[in-house]
Amino acid sequence: MITSPQAGPSTGRRRAGARTLLCWVTVAPGLAWAALRLAGLERGPLVQAIAFTPYVAAWTLGPLLLALALRRWAAAVVAAVVAAALVGVVAPRALPGGQPAAHGPRLRVASANLLAGAADARTLVDLVRGRRVDVLAVQEFTPEAAAELDRLGLAALLPHRQLNPQVGTVGSGLYARFPIAGGGIRQNRGGWGFTQAYGTVTPPGAPPVRIESVHPAAPYALDQIGPWRTDLAAQPPATPQAGLSILAGDFNATLDHAPLRALLATGYVDAADAVGAGLTGTWGPYDGDPIPPVAIDHVLADRRIAVESVAVRPVPGSDHRALLAELRLPAA
Repeated sequence: MITSPQAGPSTGRRRAGARTLLCWVTVAPGLAWAALRLAGLERGPLVQAIAFTPYVAAWTLGPLLLALALRRWAAAVVAAVVAAALVGVVAPRALPGGQPAAHGPRLRVASANLLAGAADARTLVDLVRGRRVDVLAVQEFTPEAAAELDRLGLAALLPHRQLNPQVGTVGSGLYARFPIAGGGIRQNRGGWGFTQAYGTVTPPGAPPVRIESVHPAAPYALDQIGPWRTDLAAQPPATPQAGLSILAGDFNATLDHAPLRALLATGYVDAADAVGAGLTGTWGPYDGDPIPPVAIDHVLADRRIAVESVAVRPVPGSDHRALLAELRLPAA
């Protein structure tokens, strides 16, 4: 058989072109994701997607290794930049950071989304008792949940409270070991109108601390993106030149969402991020849904407050895990 002398080189060029195309096709999604994340441009359905940035950051190492293996150097350079950008914003959450010099008393703050009151009340009361919680913030708080928590002993453990139990998902509550001053209920304007209980506690030896149980709208549908942004923008900013503030609750946002980063920039620190636990999931598969875990529950503390530890605990009946932060306050 007579073969064209051009068949071999031509086939080689086609294969080389296919390999180059494969590399760029695998690099392109990460490049687009990095641009959106770094510029804070998440919009529409991308708001939900951006919550999974830690998984995408890990995935970007694949295109880099592929480009290196195939010796596609231009694609490898771009893949390396993409991987460095995304890993660079995600990896620090697994590393403890510096802490302010706070020498006042400890304050143990816990938060739990009760999934319209379906969460197991005994588990929550046992957590408060076993971990000596000083302040408990609850969301999706119902009259039935309030009654059951007290029946199981929460009233004796945290006798001071600012509560707004409501049927469904809009209720909010704040329980404390110390008296609550200036307490009230704030209603978010967006979405379902979730409420937020707040008040000020003054542990012995510490200055007053304002604490709010946070629950902005969830960006679960396109028509809820606007309310979600509105609610997050309306969260109380930190007051670095005035009193101490702590926000604890279900923020329906991760550290990869621009509105939450804007709130942090007012003078808060994310407690989990501060101690290297910022990649620990708090919402996702815990009620059986096949959703990769993401961290949308947070304790945001004034940057003058030191974070000593953060832990998450399962709460049967809820799609969230309870979040517990042990803080060290400045001295009075």
